[in-house]
Amino acid sequence: MEIKRVGIVGCGTMGAGIAQLVLQAGYGALVMEVEQGLLDKGVARIKGGFQRLVEKGALAGDKAAGFLAGLSGSTSLADLGTCDLIIEAAFENFDVKMDIFSSLDGLCNKETIFASNTSSLPISKMATRTGRKERFIGLHFFNPVAVMPLVEVVKTIATDGGVLEQATQFVKSLGKTPITAKDNAGFIVNLFLTPYLLDAIRGLGEGVASTQDIDAGMKLGCNHPMGPLMLADFIGLDVLCNAANILFEEYREKRYAPPPLLTRMVTMGYIGAKAGRGFYDWSNPKSPVPADL
Repeated sequence: MEIKRVGIVGCGTMGAGIAQLVLQAGYGALVMEVEQGLLDKGVARIKGGFQRLVEKGALAGDKAAGFLAGLSGSTSLADLGTCDLIIEAAFENFDVKMDIFSSLDGLCNKETIFASNTSSLPISKMATRTGRKERFIGLHFFNPVAVMPLVEVVKTIATDGGVLEQATQFVKSLGKTPITAKDNAGFIVNLFLTPYLLDAIRGLGEGVASTQDIDAGMKLGCNHPMGPLMLADFIGLDVLCNAANILFEEYREKRYAPPPLLTRMVTMGYIGAKAGRGFYDWSNPKSPVPADL
């Protein structure tokens, strides 16, 4: 089956970014949200993404308008029944995702491929709520979607080889680089990135060095674009803590356990750049300063 029309469930930051990529690659895109207000915001995000490209001179205005002509939106899962591929980009909650796929299974053609954009939840367990385990995969895009070149294509032990190949070619058609990951918690990137970030937080909590020096050490000593504590703030400390708990539940290894400092900061609402405070004070986003912890 040729992929022509792609459904995206969830039109927040990730869903809108994926939809923009899909449209730019020449596919039709149907975005779905749970209520009209959220859908309107999501469509505005997509249009804003194209507008920024036009303002930068990276895309002609008429071409952007042509891409946007392939966009439609809905607040009903039933409208996704005509899609060839559905990418779920909803809130990172296992029960929410399971309910979405369970409902979609009875609404879509048996040939439709289901994919989740989850960063850490098990693809296999989601697939079991459908009658299409062989046509179920993970497509993990990275934030910001328009900029990050990588997509993890996650296969389960049941994923059909042809579906895996079709998904891989789809990712390439979006201008992204696909890598194949097995369905283990964390896949590839987060499996190795999470303990690195947690070690930095653990080191800060144990007084190894200051926030500024830990980040400077890893940035300058390893030639990383930013230090681990600033990166954690960008990711969101709540997101990182949730991912760590998922990894720890699967592997039961100390290196995946959220450090006390992380859990306390999340409890206090100091969850990073989006909250204005994490390991840094983000009052001035262009010049964050280490927070007093």
